Amino acid sequence: MKLHKNVFPIFLQILFSKPIFCVLIDSDYFVSEDTVAENLIKRKNNCTRQPAVIDQLLSGTGYNKLKLPNEDGITVQVEFWIHAITSINEITNDFEMDMYINEMWLDPELKFDHLNPCKQNVSVSYERVRVKGPCDLSFELFPLDIQECHLIYESFNYNNLEVKMRWNEKTQNPVYTTAKIRLPDFELIKIETTRVVAPYAAGMWDELHAKFVFERRFIWYFMQAFLPTYPAIFISWISFSLGTQAMPARTMLGVNALLALIFQFGNIMKNLPRVSYVKAIDVWMLVSMTFIFCSLLELAIVGYKTKNEEKNEKKRKNRKLGKNLELNLEDSPIGFGQKFEKRIMLLPENRRYGKFEKLNFQTIFKNVWNWSPEKIDRISTILFPACFAIFNITYWSYYYNKKLEKAAAFKLDGANS
Repeated sequence: MKLHKNVFPIFLQILFSKPIFCVLIDSDYFVSEDTVAENLIKRKNNCTRQPAVIDQLLSGTGYNKLKLPNEDGITVQVEFWIHAITSINEITNDFEMDMYINEMWLDPELKFDHLNPCKQNVSVSYERVRVKGPCDLSFELFPLDIQECHLIYESFNYNNLEVKMRWNEKTQNPVYTTAKIRLPDFELIKIETTRVVAPYAAGMWDELHAKFVFERRFIWYFMQAFLPTYPAIFISWISFSLGTQAMPARTMLGVNALLALIFQFGNIMKNLPRVSYVKAIDVWMLVSMTFIFCSLLELAIVGYKTKNEEKNEKKRKNRKLGKNLELNLEDSPIGFGQKFEKRIMLLPENRRYGKFEKLNFQTIFKNVWNWSPEKIDRISTILFPACFAIFNITYWSYYYNKKLEKAAAFKLDGANS
């Protein structure tokens, strides 16, 4: 028979009128393997099952579940096990989740080691609950936003002189999840726990606050809202290369691109609450529609100048024809010659320079207005893409920095893309 040394922890529970003290004693003695196996078999065969333990504790002993275990108050340790977060409703500003709630406290009247239990810990009751909590949603950075939702847990009947609510101090994360939670639109990136003492008319209550920080998953909105905008704007620029004679085709391209953006913008906005401030996606869509509208405005200017050039060309032809006719009349035997006197009126020097300074802007505008339709198209081919590139750099830099600032306010390491 082989002997070996085993170390068994022995717990001595000493009951006093106030708390319960636990003493851990390590005893060293030699036992045989057969003795250990026999003791385990006897204990397993003769131990009291959990339902029997609960029945003996709660029935026939006069135990009152509404009575506080200690007159000086009791400390309740709380922890949440988040099973799933089912939805975040942006219209009603709330979220739903399924969770398990564990409450732990020490009650001397429920001491059951004398019943030879099969397990040292007994679960009296447990259930899975679905809760709904408020969210502080702000859409200024939508869809590059980071949102937070809250859950407040407190005692219903007892103030903090009777029941002291505390997060479980034995674990680093009293609110934990079974796995990484990813919703269709959001991803849970942080859980923060705090305790707040709230004043009520009946006294002070301990409130356990759990803050859930969510980051919106941007890729879906980029594919559905931002990416289709680029082809629509690029198509509107094709009209600059079609020439001044293809006005119907150019008009069709611009109008169709503008209608597509308006329809796309409406589909996105119908799923968002009505807010009184400008969102990031509002800036994007409005500026994009402005680019297409400006391309239509350029088309109108080109069309107007093209018609004017055609009219002026007809006038020049008629004038040239009339001049040739006049010369023929002068050369004819019965023609009458006419002499014209040219007069030049000189303006005062100071008046001339003053007029030049006042008309400087008008002169520039007149020079630009005198550009030919072909020149306007050539300049638009360069100007529109350059302005759109500058807008993209400014837009993404500004809102991405805003997102980093908000992530820093939540004390996050960085925002996911």
